Formats: sequence, C-alpha cells, structure tokens
Amino acid sequence: MKRIHLILLLISFTSFSQEIALVKYSGGGDWYANPTSLPNLIRFCNSHINTTINSKPATVEPGSPDLFSYPFTHMTGHGNVVFSASDVVNLQKYLNGGGFLHIDDNYGMDQYIRKEIKKIFPAKELIEIPANHAIFQKPYLFANGLPKIHEHDGKRPQAFGIFIDNRLVLLYTYECDLGDGWEDPEVHNDPAEVREKALKMGANIINYIFNN
Repeated sequence: MKRIHLILLLISFTSFSQEIALVKYSGGGDWYANPTSLPNLIRFCNSHINTTINSKPATVEPGSPDLFSYPFTHMTGHGNVVFSASDVVNLQKYLNGGGFLHIDDNYGMDQYIRKEIKKIFPAKELIEIPANHAIFQKPYLFANGLPKIHEHDGKRPQAFGIFIDNRLVLLYTYECDLGDGWEDPEVHNDPAEVREKALKMGANIINYIFNN
C-alpha cells in the first residue's frame, strides 16, 4: 500500500503541471485564512525557481483520498484544529508515503495543533530544525534559519519538523507568519523586503519538497 501511495505522489512530481493544496480541517479554526498567500507563492516559485505549479491551489480535506494527489499541502489559521480518527490514518499514510505537510501558525493555532500532530506521530517529537538544514540553504540562503515576518509576542521564529528516515515530512513554522508575508501587499502593508523574504523562504520549502 505504501508503494502505491508513493507512486501516486511521484506522478504528481513529474506531471507537467504540479499542484499543491490548502488543507480544509475541522474544529472551527479559520483554515481559509490568507486567501492570497498560496497563489502569490505559486506565482513567485514559477517565476523564480522554474516550477510549473498550477496557478490555482486546490483545497483538500485531511481524510480525503485526493490528499495523495498533492506532493505539498499547507495548513494555516488562528484557532482550533481537530483531526478525526480517519483523518489521522489518512495523514499517516500520506506522510509515510512521500507527502509533505507545512503548518504555518497564523497566531493562535499552537495550543491546538501540537496535540493533533501528536495524534499523527504518537512516537515522535517535533524537533527544532537547525539553520544548516537544506531547507534554509537553497535556492536562497537563510543563514539564521527561519526568518521573522510578523511580530506577535516578541518570540523568536522557530521551525519544527517531523522526520521519517531522515526525510522532513512535516514542517511547523511558529512565531513567523510566513503566510501573512505571502499575501497581497495591501493586506498587511508589509515592506517589500519583508514580503520578499517570506516568499523566498516559501520557495525554499517548495524546492525542498520537489527535490527530496
């Protein structure tokens, strides 16, 4: 079964037009936050790192068989997240079979998402990803690791991960708000250099997924 999942993901990798998806989760949190972020990230990646990602990201539920169509899935929001038992099983198969989930705390998700990650990987702990990891090295260098995009509680930005056989399969970005930095300029009125930094870090994530 794992081999079948991996084959499906490899088909997604090698198709002419790659696709990525936003995860529509349950629990009441605003999974739909930052509506312009993924389209802008896609546009940046297609222009700067030679990807051919479909310009319109898909929306997928964590328990759906469609999850296996997307090599990269993204979650964001400010509130509660709940994965059902069937969601957990599907996410386990997806991540063990070659998929990747990026969870970006949009401020307020942390207290909820950590327990849901534990449901998926009860025997694993989130590990802080060091600045020398490949995801911070190319195509853009982030010598200090995850950049700070928005200030909330004055905490440093942290990138946490779950690894399977030394492969990063789940990335959790905290106290950073990458997705806010990907949004249209007028949404948060971020300076151009802040948005560029966020988009470049996003491009590094996409590059890592499509090349590892």
